[in-house]
Amino acid sequence: MEEYVFGANIIENLTTGMYQDSKVIYREYIQNSCDQIDKAVAEGLLHEGEGKIEIWLDFGQRTISIEDNATGIPASEFERTLSNIADSDKQIGKDKGFRGIGRLCGLAYCKELVFTSSVKGEGTISMMRCDAETMRKLIDDNSRGKKRTASEVLRAINKFESKKTKDINAHFFKVELIGINKENEDLLDTKKIREYLSFVAPVPYQNTFHYREKIKKHAKEIAYHIDEYSITLDGEPVFKKYFTILKKADNSKIDDIFDVVFKDFRAEDGNIFAWMWVGLTQFKQAIPKMNQMRGLRLRKDNIQIGSEDALQRLFKEDRGNSYFVGEVFAVAKDLIPNSQRDYFNENPYRAYFEKLLGRFFNEELHKIYYDGSSVNSAYKKIDAFKAKEAEFFEKDKKGSFVSEEHRTTEYGKVQDAKKQAVDAQSKIVKTKENADGIFAKVIERIEKEHPQEPVSTTPSADPPKPARRVRRTDKLSTYSKNERKLISKIFDIIVLTTDSKTAEMIISKIEDGLS
Repeated sequence: MEEYVFGANIIENLTTGMYQDSKVIYREYIQNSCDQIDKAVAEGLLHEGEGKIEIWLDFGQRTISIEDNATGIPASEFERTLSNIADSDKQIGKDKGFRGIGRLCGLAYCKELVFTSSVKGEGTISMMRCDAETMRKLIDDNSRGKKRTASEVLRAINKFESKKTKDINAHFFKVELIGINKENEDLLDTKKIREYLSFVAPVPYQNTFHYREKIKKHAKEIAYHIDEYSITLDGEPVFKKYFTILKKADNSKIDDIFDVVFKDFRAEDGNIFAWMWVGLTQFKQAIPKMNQMRGLRLRKDNIQIGSEDALQRLFKEDRGNSYFVGEVFAVAKDLIPNSQRDYFNENPYRAYFEKLLGRFFNEELHKIYYDGSSVNSAYKKIDAFKAKEAEFFEKDKKGSFVSEEHRTTEYGKVQDAKKQAVDAQSKIVKTKENADGIFAKVIERIEKEHPQEPVSTTPSADPPKPARRVRRTDKLSTYSKNERKLISKIFDIIVLTTDSKTAEMIISKIEDGLS
């Protein structure tokens, strides 16, 4: 039986072809470091909370360094561990990474990829240098007919060496990407990388997020440990960037998170399958994309799966996910991230997961944002009527109407607005009567933001008589009665042929010119 041959192109599939976003290299290497920190804690090498991952970017030298203080790899196992592909000793359901291919991802974005490690007590530093430029050239030659196996390419680009160190207690693992490609300079953009890590990496919530303790308390109540690690970028700690304020593109506030609620999803045996927290707002509108935290983000082992819209398809409307802020923590060990870590492998557990979440999203959450948006629109109609009515009486008092006909027309508009307000008020009452659970909290919050007297349902077709009859042209007292009558007719024509705002502007200009 002939030996199976893996061609050089498989290396391309595992590097340049594996990921669409170059920034995933950070997720892959952080994931590996987290597993080793967990192992170091379990072995007593580190105490809980002592593990750390340091990331350094050097734009001038075009280098990236990612280093942890975990177990390291023993010198005797270093070459075997790093040479083997997709032959990891890690276990599904126990470790965050398990396929043994993630370490190759850096080869696509630099000239040289270097792995360095040391284990406590050995006094040896082991190093593997990978010539990424040569790898890409060999793969390109392979595509042009000069065939090579994957093994031949790896042997050509990988070099191992070791040296002694006086620091017998050193224990670390470091990844260095040297000579970042020109087309991948975004990997050296500190701001972009910090924003990426702030939601993808398993880091703590920032202290200014008021609900972080409430979330941790709920996790503790259901016996779930949220994995959090100390990760720094250029010396500064990275935190999950959740805020309570939601903003527009002009940086003005549109809404705020006034509370968080929880939903636990249980398997048939009663064990936690997944759980989530959702931020409650007034749901005035879909959250603008500039709010980086928007969307219900999917996490496994507190590492983000996919992007902010990984769960969007579970809503019956595409827009549904953009109304929320929150996280879904997948707990079941059989929910296995796929090789690209943008979703889960297809299996019965994934189908069950989608069934549980889909039901909650489309029964509970859909009602919240749909009815919440409707109630907010209803209050806007009531506010619009109140403003229009106040404007009418203010104009009446100042004598801003150009004629009785103009006054009657404007009063008719007030009554039209009132009818819409009355209908809106009725809609709010009915919605409130049917509100329960989470939505009852939302309605209560919206009501607090709109303290006002109810709109009277008594019809009033005719405008009230003014306390004192004032004509707009009365202020033009230097003109004769006939002249003022003519000016009044001109004002009438302007009012009839243009919108209110334009009419007011033109009439005011005429008044200024005639004064």
